[in-house]
Amino acid sequence: MKKRLTRTSMSIDVFVLVILGGLMAFTSLSTDIYLPAMPQMHKDLQGDIELTITGFLIGFAIAQIFWGPISDQFGRKIPLVIGLALFIIGSVGCAISQTITGIMIARVVQAFGACVGPMLSRAMVRDMFDRIKAAEMLSTLMILMALAPIAGPLLGGQLLKFSSWHSIFWLLAVIGVIMLISLVKLPETLSKENHRNTSVWDAFRSYGILFRNRKFMAYVLCVTFFYVGAYSFIAGSPAVYITYFGVRPQNYGWLFAINILGIMGLSFANRILVRKYNLDFLLKVSTAIAMSAGIVLAIFVKWHIGGIYGVVIPVFFFFSMNGIIAASTTAAALDKVPEMAGAASALLGALQYGSGIVSTLLLSWLGDGSGNPWNMSWIIAVFAIFSALTIFAKGILQLATKVKK
Repeated sequence: MKKRLTRTSMSIDVFVLVILGGLMAFTSLSTDIYLPAMPQMHKDLQGDIELTITGFLIGFAIAQIFWGPISDQFGRKIPLVIGLALFIIGSVGCAISQTITGIMIARVVQAFGACVGPMLSRAMVRDMFDRIKAAEMLSTLMILMALAPIAGPLLGGQLLKFSSWHSIFWLLAVIGVIMLISLVKLPETLSKENHRNTSVWDAFRSYGILFRNRKFMAYVLCVTFFYVGAYSFIAGSPAVYITYFGVRPQNYGWLFAINILGIMGLSFANRILVRKYNLDFLLKVSTAIAMSAGIVLAIFVKWHIGGIYGVVIPVFFFFSMNGIIAASTTAAALDKVPEMAGAASALLGALQYGSGIVSTLLLSWLGDGSGNPWNMSWIIAVFAIFSALTIFAKGILQLATKVKK
């Protein structure tokens, strides 16, 4: 039976939501806090600094494949404890690294731990709530986790005023310790009757079942394509804003924060919208807006329209749609496979965040160090189109099936 918010449990639920929001923020915080330092890290380490994001996403994607089945068998808390310990170790490794290779290895370790936060937060929400309530709660968590990409670049930029980029990773280690301590009061949400009795290795077979589930995969691919574009902005914007347009590192965070405010606004609105509209309808509207914004961005950049505003404004409309797309696709996808919520959340997270590997590698291979926004822009446009086509194609197939019947 799904848990429901009551007056007597309200304080506990608020505490749980705050912790889950913090856990979901680990991915954004681990990536966004050092974005203002990337140009300087590129100079210090003499290498393609985008690969540090690639390394993180590789570890993040692979680790979720393992943590999902483990959480379905042993519960949510044990993987969270182990994951946070790995996150702390990886953060310390990044702080003491002096080479691109060293920091990439440490980032993989950091990612193996960081991934349990957002992955198991989604699964825990699915443990406690039904489809519509889960979408509402995930939208709430999106608001909480949105504080990380706002505070992260701003805090990282300020640290650079009086310290080196190494201090940023020391701060992440401290945050990891605080989150580890907070797990003491976090309840186990996976009921005993929902524990899987099969071995962990047998549980990996569930991924094959999930890949063959067309309804589940339609939502997964929708958010995966969207995140290829999103990570193109995350990895490419430091060079675009700081190197190409000459924005100071301390001010970069404000430009980044504008987009997060858009996500927070739509996440808040989505809590109301999911009660009134079908999730598929919301996804069609949001992906169509994201696609339009991506196309406008590519046109503005190609023909040098609007200068920096020609980048900032279209990106705002594209990135803000994450407030609807991420929560709605997650709720809809996990609702299709409630008996495999942990594995499904792991696969969804692996593809969603692992998609950034595509964009960061493209930016690394095609970039020339000038920060020209074209590569970032066309990647956003192309994959926003793919995201929209996926959800619209799903609707067309459903309509065709009904006509045949």
